[in-house]
Amino acid sequence: MMEARLDAAVTLPGEDMSRVALTAEAVELLRKLWGQHGPLMFHQSGGCCDGSSPMCYPAGEFITAEADVLLGLFDIAGGVEPQPLEFWMSREQFSYWSHTHLTVDVVPGRGSGFSVEAPEGKRFLIRSTLMDWPV
Repeated sequence: MMEARLDAAVTLPGEDMSRVALTAEAVELLRKLWGQHGPLMFHQSGGCCDGSSPMCYPAGEFITAEADVLLGLFDIAGGVEPQPLEFWMSREQFSYWSHTHLTVDVVPGRGSGFSVEAPEGKRFLIRSTLMDWPV
């Protein structure tokens, strides 16, 4: 039985707690999508409309740069896949959300046409909680 939440490996220097997690439902959908599209990545840009939802792309399809922060790495296949799923966020959005822990969940509905889950009738959603440790 899968745990209710999968925490990402820590990637930010000086930190020792995960900033982002996946629900069991998100892991299940991501495994299915990984089988269809190969390695995946998330990017959370912030802003309005679809920019407020985490976007899931084939790994490397969304080009990241200095304007982005790698918040975590997920092993969604239990070590079977050699490549982790990366979770990126725009640096500007991170400045607003730096005090929160993020959990990627799945809900019914249609996400953005650019995010790979769109044809599945589901969409990824961020749930945030205030962190109880200093940032």
